[in-house]
Amino acid sequence: MHEELAEKVTAGSIRAAARLITLVENRDPAAREVMKSIHRAAGKAQIWGFTGPPGAGKSTLVDAVTTKLREQGKTVGIIAIDPTSPFTGGAILGDRIRMNRHSLDEGVFIRSMATRGHLGGLTRATVDAVNILDALGRDVVMIETVGVGQDEVDIVKTAHTSVVILVPTLGDDIQAMKAGILEIGDVFLINKADLDGATRTQVEIEMMLDLAPRRAAWRPPVLKTIANAGEGITETLEAIARHRDYLLSSNELGAFNRRRSEWELLGLLQEQMTHFALAEVLRPGDLDRHLDAITARQTDPFSVIDEIITKLRRGGSAAR
Repeated sequence: MHEELAEKVTAGSIRAAARLITLVENRDPAAREVMKSIHRAAGKAQIWGFTGPPGAGKSTLVDAVTTKLREQGKTVGIIAIDPTSPFTGGAILGDRIRMNRHSLDEGVFIRSMATRGHLGGLTRATVDAVNILDALGRDVVMIETVGVGQDEVDIVKTAHTSVVILVPTLGDDIQAMKAGILEIGDVFLINKADLDGATRTQVEIEMMLDLAPRRAAWRPPVLKTIANAGEGITETLEAIARHRDYLLSSNELGAFNRRRSEWELLGLLQEQMTHFALAEVLRPGDLDRHLDAITARQTDPFSVIDEIITKLRRGGSAAR
């Protein structure tokens, strides 16, 4: 089954890609074999991340960028990361509510995914979904994250270009989040630039960039956009293209891809080791017993981890 599903994804089947994303979201064991099969087919798409505070117009801007890319004949994959419902664990907001004009376009694949409480903004399933859309043959895969700040840093490990979207009405909030956004952004957009204070916000970001330690030779541009009117979208795509050229000319793209592979590998290892410890090392009731003891201050999390690691070294279930 997994070989057939992998073949359909790499052949461009949208239905197969949607099914596989559902499998990885549900952490279905069958997804592992399919992901192994499609790995070699991925690695060709440009991956862009869009992040910013609530109300900055991220979805509107991604929608406008998608329209422009389709005019250029490029295929697009969009992963919209939404807050998690505390009741179902699923995404609260719906992708087609926000981007429904593209829903009938086979050149655009849109999928909402939940954060599932993951502080960094991207879950393991999101990374897999990016690879699936890459293997599907999308020219550009865009990730729209929930918010921005010092917890919202996973995007820079996944996206070749990270776009930070701000609005003039943030005021002093920019100062509060500046450490996070200066680390994240490759391109900065001041959206809703028809509002008062757009130029002042642009200057503030430029000044912050002047004072911030340079990560590399790339200087992030700070542009104005009015996404709902389609203004500044061409300039945004040009800035992203310049960043792509920089990555290629400086050999940063190869270094980035290796860091991304390391992050994926270690993340998967962490997930699998946690699953193994819960399934093979801890006996029924052990987790509750440990939690009760930690809560009662009879032991501490470090000692419990030491105990689990000792059992792992002894051979997992054989040490029970």
